[in-house]
Amino acid sequence: NASLLGILQHPDGTVLKQLQPPPRGPREQEFYNKVYDSDCCDSILLELREYLPKYFGVWSPPTAPNEMYLKLEDVTRKFNKPCIMDVKIGQKSYDPYASAEKIQQQVSKYPLMEEIGFLVLGMRVYHVSSDSYETQNQHYGRGLTKETVKDGIAKFFHNGYCLRKDAIAASIQKIEKILAWFEGQKQLNFYASSLLFVYEGLYQATTVRLSDVTLAEKRGVPKGLLSGGDILEYNNNIHLINSTENGKIEASVSKGLSKFYALHKKAYSKRHHSQLSLKVENLEQDNMWKSSTCITQEHLNGNVIPQLEKVFCHMPAEIKESINVEVRMIDFAHVFPSNAKDEGYIYGLKNLITVLQSILDN
Repeated sequence: NASLLGILQHPDGTVLKQLQPPPRGPREQEFYNKVYDSDCCDSILLELREYLPKYFGVWSPPTAPNEMYLKLEDVTRKFNKPCIMDVKIGQKSYDPYASAEKIQQQVSKYPLMEEIGFLVLGMRVYHVSSDSYETQNQHYGRGLTKETVKDGIAKFFHNGYCLRKDAIAASIQKIEKILAWFEGQKQLNFYASSLLFVYEGLYQATTVRLSDVTLAEKRGVPKGLLSGGDILEYNNNIHLINSTENGKIEASVSKGLSKFYALHKKAYSKRHHSQLSLKVENLEQDNMWKSSTCITQEHLNGNVIPQLEKVFCHMPAEIKESINVEVRMIDFAHVFPSNAKDEGYIYGLKNLITVLQSILDN
């Protein structure tokens, strides 16, 4: 089945991307071969691997040995409800060897590329309320202007209930690492290349780091009260209490507890029971204690969601380590050797960070 990006998913956890006609396909293959060469000892290329999908060489179907595919890691595989966005980066989406005709064609597709430095090529967002995906194609991104690009990108992080600030914060952190790589290398320039963003669309699939300030205090709610009148207890544990009669979740969060992990992949093997299991662990004690809460589908439709929203959607921005988010560089049909920094790509990354940060700050 083809994903958002028209790529074939292989049952072994890889994706197959058909090689484009020359010179683009061979150029992309050459790029992957260079970066993933087993003899590679260039620290810049070795670091670059962190930001790419893993590469497993080329593959041809036995029935059509002349058709070539790049075999790449499926970055979306570990997610239950992957929300995916493809953003083209740079000020020029044509390479230095493009014909006048090609340049004209690329510029007319999105005249604002030079000024904005990126273009949304597509997105697929999971909406919790309807348990369905909303998809936008490339016309959506091309319709975005300097004034509307912020809201246009914010749409990717909105799940119908709230803005996923946790995913935005984690995305910024990951882009900043890629930016640092670009600031430190002068050997490659990237044109018409993209960043692939993926985050977990299911509420519970969130890793949370609580600082010693509790959520309630962060949000300026009076001590001991959530705005719905739910009691917040200050003890040494975290409890997620499921009171089935009215479908409420009360969350009492602790001081001095640095990490709790909501959710293990195993919880989803029970999906046919239409239950999500929230497991909470305190990593800092030798004797690990666990408390587990099951939320059935009917409670999700009751007033559990507003309660979850308080816990998961209004998290302070610093709760962002190792959240279930991926940002990877893809599409390398126009990568060229260089002896200067890739200023166009750097401009695009910086502007994208600025836009994401402004979504977070509002």
